[in-house]
Amino acid sequence: MGKFIIKTAKNGKYYFTLHSGNGEIILKSQGYAGKKYCKKGIASVKKNAPDATKYIKGISKNKKHFFNLKAGNQKIIGTSEMYESEKSVNTGITSVKRNAPTAATVMEE
Repeated sequence: MGKFIIKTAKNGKYYFTLHSGNGEIILKSQGYAGKKYCKKGIASVKKNAPDATKYIKGISKNKKHFFNLKAGNQKIIGTSEMYESEKSVNTGITSVKRNAPTAATVMEE
C-alpha cells in the first residue's frame, strides 16, 4: 500500500512524496507555504490520479523520460522521477494510479 510523506525543507516549505508499496518514490510535489496547502495538494493527487488525461509525459534535456500529474486547473501537482524509457514512465503512471487514491498520509519528523 502506498503512502504520502510530508516533509519540511530547510527553507520552511512543505513537500510531499508519494511512495509505492515497496517504498520507492513515484511522485514528488512542489514546495507549499504551509502544511494545510500541502495536504490540499495531496487531496488533489488522490482525486486526479485515476484520470489518464491528467498525465503529461515528457523528455528532459538529458534524454530521460518523466511525467507530470496535473490538477483540474491544469497546474502541475506532482512530478515523477526520471526514467530510462517510456515503458518505465507508463509503469510509473500505473503505480501512481494504483497507490495514490488510498494512500495514507504521514508527517516525517
